[in-house]
Order: sequence, then C-alpha cells, then structure tokens
Amino acid sequence: MTEFWLISAPGEKTCQQTWDKLMTATTRTNNLSTNNKFNIPDLKVGTLDVLVGLSDELAKLDSFVESVVKKVAQYMADVLEDSRDKVQENLLANGVDLVTYVTRFQWDMAKYPIKQSLKNISEIVSKAISQIDNDLKARASAYNNLKGNLQNLERKNAGSLLTRSLADIVKKEDFVLDSEYLITMLVVVPKTNYTDWQRTYETLSEMVVPRSTNLLFEDHDSGLFSVTLFRKAIDDFRHKARENKFTVRDFQYNEEEMKADKEEMTRLSTDKKKQFGPLVRWLKVNFSEAFIAWIHIKALRVFVESVLRYGLPVNFQAMLLQPNKKNMKKLREVLYDLYKHLDSSAAAIIDQSAMDIPGLNLSQQEYYPYVYYKIDCNLLDFK
Repeated sequence: MTEFWLISAPGEKTCQQTWDKLMTATTRTNNLSTNNKFNIPDLKVGTLDVLVGLSDELAKLDSFVESVVKKVAQYMADVLEDSRDKVQENLLANGVDLVTYVTRFQWDMAKYPIKQSLKNISEIVSKAISQIDNDLKARASAYNNLKGNLQNLERKNAGSLLTRSLADIVKKEDFVLDSEYLITMLVVVPKTNYTDWQRTYETLSEMVVPRSTNLLFEDHDSGLFSVTLFRKAIDDFRHKARENKFTVRDFQYNEEEMKADKEEMTRLSTDKKKQFGPLVRWLKVNFSEAFIAWIHIKALRVFVESVLRYGLPVNFQAMLLQPNKKNMKKLREVLYDLYKHLDSSAAAIIDQSAMDIPGLNLSQQEYYPYVYYKIDCNLLDFK
C-alpha cells in the first residue's frame, strides 16, 4: 500500500498520550495500520484571519504541487521508454524511496525557514514549483521534438517498399546515370506477380531496354526491380505499369541528398543520446524537489487546519497512518469512535462504499471529526 492518511488530534494531557491512544486503537490489538509520528516544527501561527485565508490557498497549492509531481514522474516514465523497473529507482526524495521519506519526514529548515511566516513559506514553495513546471514544459517540448523528428525519419526508413525511403537500399551501380536519353526507374512488384513482371516489362511501352531489369531488394510482400528505358517513354510506361498492378516509385538517384538524409538521422540520434542523460538527471533532481515540497505543503495544511479546529495554544499530535488495505473501512470506524467527541456536527463519511454511488461525489469533501489528508505515493499512471 502506498497510500497514507495524515491525521492530527489534539494533545490530551500530553501529545504522547494522544499517540499512545491511537496506537492502542489501531495496531496493538487489530493491526489496522502502521503508524508513525509526523514531526511538524513550531511554526509561526499569525492571526486567525490569515490562517483562514491560508487554508484555501494551501488547498489549491497542494493540488498544483501534486499535479507537477505527477507530471515529472510520468515524463520520467516516458523518457525511460516505460522500462518500469528503472522508473521507480529514479523517483526518489532526498535520495530515499518515497515511502521512507514520508514515514521519516523531517522539516527542511534550510529550504523553509520556520522563522518566516506561513504565508512566506507557502510562497517559497509556489515559486519553486512554478519554476519546475515551466522548465519541464520547455525541456519536454525540446526533447519531444527531437524524438518526433527521429521517429519520422526512422518510419521513413521502415515500412513497405511502396512508402519507405529507398536511400539505404539502392546503390550507384543500379542506375544508368548522366545519360541524355536513358533513365533507370524503380518498380515495386508484389511477390505473387514476379512472373508477370519478367514476362511483360519489356513490352509495357516502347523503348524499354531488353533484359535491363534486376531485383534489388525484397521485403515481406514485394520486390523492388530496376528497369531502364528511354526518357520519352516514362509517362507511357508508368501508366501501363499501373494497369498491370506494378507501382513505379518516384525516385531520382541523388548522392548528395541521400548523404544529407543519413547525416540528419545520425545527428538526431546523437543529439537524443546526448540530451538523454542530462534530462534524466534533471528529472530526478526536480522530482525530488517537487515531492519534498509537496509533503511540506501537507505538513503546513495539517498545522493550519489543526490550529483552526483545535484552537490555541498549539497542542496537537500529527500522525501518519499506513492503512492495511483489507481493513480501511474498519480503520475509519475506529478513528471515528476515537475522535467523534471533537466535532459533534461532523457528518462523518464512515461508509466508504457510499463513495462508489454514481453521482454522489463525497470524496472531494471528505470531512472527519479529526484533521485528515491523504498522501498517495503511487504517482505513475502506466497506460
């Protein structure tokens, strides 16, 4: 399970008692979840008005940061061409896997100085993540263009003989070049019609050079034949060939052009390899940055919401629960029983199955008598 429930409850006589109570209710007897204390430092509270406004802003920021975290993760999967085993090992936060980072969360004092106001801290996050988002768009666009151009060239060099590039198939000696009167043409003939071709090509029009055809290349379905004729017979030959189900390819042997095509392919391929390493490194570093920022936003939300709900002085215990998948519904019930006294008006959504009723969209506004946020570390959406 990569899903966590980040909750908080007010301190009893001490915060340790709150923690012990939760442990007794959820793990000691019934193994409903694996729990960790979630350490939030002494942040500056500010005024109530500011907290109320901040509560909404942080909700939006949470969604935005999560979307960027997912975008970076998904793009990492795209760049690594979906070799799944490699993706996960590159998606780390502070050098450790995501579950370890979340369960051992420590506030980063250097990045988010706690002497600053809560609003300032949220602005630091917002600015940094907007920058990552913009950089990602620019880098992804450049790399995708390169990849797309390379794929187009590769496609031109694959596919059937009717459409593919012939540059890597034909050689100079296959053609009569620099002749005022003669020209070599290339014709695609289905394998089932080889005999017809050999029997009829000399008579498809006047002025075809006898015994001038050669099979240059074959693919699964057809063969590429050369044939030499007089230039003035081109149109007639093309027309008659089509009537006999032979396709004349438009092709002029041009060494310069073919060389340029090959060089372009090599250049794009080299460029892609060159950009690949730095791009993966950038994605690793910025995924870590974005994920760390995201968990700090969750911590800020718990802090703000706990102060708004439980009042001052600040006295609450933040706790991270990793639910046992089979017992999620039971865990909700136990938490409700444990904390229902905190808010008598809390229309607790106990019945998780209610969330599956079409048209009843409760999951957007899940409300419990305790502060609750979900953290899902499963960020990849493999197609």
